[in-house]
Amino acid sequence: MSAPAAVRNVSEREARQVAEAAREQGWQKPSFAKELFLGRFRLDLIHPYPQPEPEAVAKGEAFLARLRDFCATRIDGPGIEREARIPDETIRGLKEIGAFGMKIDEEYGGLGLTQVYYNRALALVGTASAAVGALLSAHQSIGVPQPLKMFGTEEQKKAFLPRCARTDISAFLLTEPDVGSDPARLATSAVPDGEDYVLDGVKLWTTNGVIADLLVVMARVPKSEGHQGGITAFVVEAASEGITVENRNAFMGLRGLENGVTRFHQVRVPAGNRIGAEGAGLKIALTTLNTGRLSLPAACVGAGKWCLKVARQWSAAREQWGRPVAEHEAVGSKIAFIAATTFALEAVVDLSSQMADEDRNDIRIEAALAKLFGSEASWLMADELVQIRGGRGFETAESLAARGERAVPAEQLLRDMRINRIFEGSTEIMHLLIAREAVDAHLSVAGDLIDPDTTLGDKARAGARAGGFYARWLPKLVAGPGQLPRSYAEFGPLAGHLRYVERGARKLARSTFYAMSRWQGRMETKQNFLARIVDIGAELFAMSAACVRAEHLAATGDHGQEARQLADAFCRQSRVRTDELFARLWTNTDGSDHRLTKAVMAGSLTWMEAGIVDTAPDGPWIADATPGPSRRENVHRPVR
Repeated sequence: MSAPAAVRNVSEREARQVAEAAREQGWQKPSFAKELFLGRFRLDLIHPYPQPEPEAVAKGEAFLARLRDFCATRIDGPGIEREARIPDETIRGLKEIGAFGMKIDEEYGGLGLTQVYYNRALALVGTASAAVGALLSAHQSIGVPQPLKMFGTEEQKKAFLPRCARTDISAFLLTEPDVGSDPARLATSAVPDGEDYVLDGVKLWTTNGVIADLLVVMARVPKSEGHQGGITAFVVEAASEGITVENRNAFMGLRGLENGVTRFHQVRVPAGNRIGAEGAGLKIALTTLNTGRLSLPAACVGAGKWCLKVARQWSAAREQWGRPVAEHEAVGSKIAFIAATTFALEAVVDLSSQMADEDRNDIRIEAALAKLFGSEASWLMADELVQIRGGRGFETAESLAARGERAVPAEQLLRDMRINRIFEGSTEIMHLLIAREAVDAHLSVAGDLIDPDTTLGDKARAGARAGGFYARWLPKLVAGPGQLPRSYAEFGPLAGHLRYVERGARKLARSTFYAMSRWQGRMETKQNFLARIVDIGAELFAMSAACVRAEHLAATGDHGQEARQLADAFCRQSRVRTDELFARLWTNTDGSDHRLTKAVMAGSLTWMEAGIVDTAPDGPWIADATPGPSRRENVHRPVR
């Protein structure tokens, strides 16, 4: 068998086709966020605020109590930061209390927690150590348990899920040294050979890969007689012959992360370990991420709560010019931002998680918006906390303790949270992914009109379909409940914000339609425009979730007045951001920025780089990933 090339060169069209084929093509269930982008404010899909079953609450709260005690007594966050490693005894303890089986059904030895309580557990453990939170999340949200739960055979579930619940750690391997968000270029191969597949290739940034026992590996099966081929998912034993963990990577944050580089050389994997059909790997990965992405904003909720606690306590203790700093408007506005944003983010995550548990809605857009909104908002909150703390925010916890002050790791939080804007789809990729889903209805009826490869006959039929769709749809964007002063009156003081959301949804849909009419086939190149469209949708979704959650808390008598105050403050802040985003749809610097970028890349501005010293040594920008035997020491170290 000949080894594949280390890098696959593919055209832009092929890359788009691969990504499009991996999408869930249909919409079998309703989606609040999808309707929002179409200008339809379907409040009935999220209100009344959905609630978990009492049995699920009892089970979840019981585990949270055990986990809280474990976090307080057996997770040494400063030690993990200092040593850049999670102690083996901590990992073994997490296994003992069932933390690795939170999302695995009880029949396979897991705890069978709901998505709501799984996310609350991650928010809790992440405040003890973000690295431990990442360990548990990577194992269950994208590692072996989730894809097997959704796509595995009963035999596979019985073979692997009990191990994942109690003893084995799993990892997910998709990224390669020269392959990130463009899976069409994926080069790792899985060549059929009798009853096995033979894997060759190199995977990068394998979170948990250094200590994993089981791997989910995405590899390309060549098309041949009896094999349809394509990117395919496999469960692989990490101790298999031919697997070498060549490096344990180190990062600016999450210093305890067991993330590495893994090489496969002639690794034999039984055909029975294939998840789903050949060619279904990317669809499995993306479907898994629909709910798996919720774990990341869950951790962001925990970070926001911690920021609020520290900001409150510090701002009451620190005085400037005769008053606590919280009483100065410049600091007070930062505290208000942290408080309001944390409330809204928790509403978004809890709402999306409960919808995932009920399985009545398609939450692919909601989960993606939660990840986007959470990662961006938590980074801002961490940055504001550092600013509130001043010089102490820049100082390490260890240094603070050494000179006798409370060891508040604000700068560590900033470093730990930064990766969330890159993990599981960077902000830029999330913008494009959500935008594609947001315009799906338009492409379904009018896509052939802007596709240069369609025939005149197809364009004519598409024109007829589009004419009928838009004749029915466009008039509904002119007026709606958001213009009536008594709409949503049951929400009391928050009703005005929901009317704003309803008006904003229609304006968003009109803006999208106008842009498609203006740019047609070039719409996909207008990435900054699409990003603003998505960011508007995220703000509208967050406002909706905040108001619905506040009204639920008010109805149940649980901090209702304070919840309404938080929701009102968030909506006021969000409306300012949303109005600015709407204005920037058409008044921006995109054109001049593009021209300047071309000048930079053409080399005509290299004179600007004079007067510096570049201390980085020479070397390749991207490491060689040519398949073959490893020449490096295997640093794989499973935790027993």
